[in-house]
Amino acid sequence: ENLSQNNRDSIERDFNRFVSGECLSLGRSNSDLRLHLSKRFMCFKIYCFLRRNLITLFIFFVLMAYTRDTSAQANLSPAEQQLVASVESKVEDAISFLERIVNINSGSMNFPGVRAVGAAFAEELEPLGFKTWWVDGEAFGRAGHLFASRGNSGPHFLLIGHLDTVFELDSSFQKFTRLSEFRAEGPGVIDMKGGDVVMLEVVRALHSIGALDHMTVTIALIGDEESSGDPLEVGRASLVEAADNADIALAFEPGDGDPQTAVLARRGFTGWEVHASGVRGHSSAVFSKEMGYGSIYEAARILTGFQEKLVGQDLLTFNPGLILGGTTVEFDEENDRGSAVGKTNVISEKTIVTGDLRTISPEIREQVKTKMRAIVADHLPGTGAEIIFRDSYPPMGMTEGNEQLLDMLSQASTDAGYQPVRAGDPADAGAADISFAAGRVTMALDGLGMTGDGTHTTTEWADLKTLPMQTIRTALLMHRIAATWVK
Repeated sequence: ENLSQNNRDSIERDFNRFVSGECLSLGRSNSDLRLHLSKRFMCFKIYCFLRRNLITLFIFFVLMAYTRDTSAQANLSPAEQQLVASVESKVEDAISFLERIVNINSGSMNFPGVRAVGAAFAEELEPLGFKTWWVDGEAFGRAGHLFASRGNSGPHFLLIGHLDTVFELDSSFQKFTRLSEFRAEGPGVIDMKGGDVVMLEVVRALHSIGALDHMTVTIALIGDEESSGDPLEVGRASLVEAADNADIALAFEPGDGDPQTAVLARRGFTGWEVHASGVRGHSSAVFSKEMGYGSIYEAARILTGFQEKLVGQDLLTFNPGLILGGTTVEFDEENDRGSAVGKTNVISEKTIVTGDLRTISPEIREQVKTKMRAIVADHLPGTGAEIIFRDSYPPMGMTEGNEQLLDMLSQASTDAGYQPVRAGDPADAGAADISFAAGRVTMALDGLGMTGDGTHTTTEWADLKTLPMQTIRTALLMHRIAATWVK
């Protein structure tokens, strides 16, 4: 790789001189050595070609994945062809709407901004026949949610997105920027305002061919997904109620960033806190029967126990994210920060460790909790400890219904001229609001939004080619389910 052009030219010139008989045989016949070097030089030339053309080849395969093969139109019914044409004719309008809502700051704690983004979607949904309403968030300390519904027959779809972003008013990242024809950046451009726009364009496309009249659609645009209010069960009560009345849940998060995957399962999220205590005293007496080991040693024993006895189980992680220890500790739970005071010659009296636990099923979550409690209870001399768990987002388990839904989505994708869709790795999918619905419906799927990269960073960007792709195949999926629906 490090050869200069001059070096490569020299190698080729020397080789040509050799095969012309100008070099010594170096211990073997010229014919054998010519054959040996011919093979090696051919490999070298192939390598040079691939290296020079690597970017071109990469772009070719990326475009193959994202570009629709229009020859596949024969696999679509006339109504489906009309749906596809409707989506493709409105792409620039959809991007303009995306720019508009990205430029409205809707950090989770910017309540007026969250409501303004919700109002923008309500204005788009109501002309399509949706009834919209705002769920006030005062009871859980947030702005609230936008809900919309239409229809009362056929399969009942619950479409899930969120209005808020991680970028508050004091962030330096505030505006949508169109970087090229197929790329844009901005706060929440894929997480998940881009996904919300895909959702909007899906129902707009279905409306264009009259397909919305053959299904029931409830839309939930959550206002505090990035920073959930408290109590969480109050904040998600409306979503749970909607799921109880639905058959199929579809969510429009960006997934793992690969447009050829969808999310069939997500791990749940549980927070935990370990509070360890010790006997305060002079460090010269540490480990003694009277003074014991101190709280920091006890916390270290617990964390080591977690690591030694629990690591290795598939799709199980537990991460200590903050630790404070010393003679006095101040912990601000609301903002995940704190301070500690201690001295090197004083045995620590108090230690707090906070972390998260992620599991793929409720059963595994409870089993792991039991094991963690047992580890915590096996105290060092002169110490005490307890662990507190706070269940947050439930797991979204892998089910047969979810797999069937993926198969239908993949078929719709290939029939529309795109690539097949496969299941993403649950380890690459964080907690999301669909987890509150997945266990209450027959089928559920996530990762249907626009893709890109850099979520939660000031370089978040969207691949605009994925907007029509995700819209077309999701709209086809819903249309086909409605056309063959038997309750």
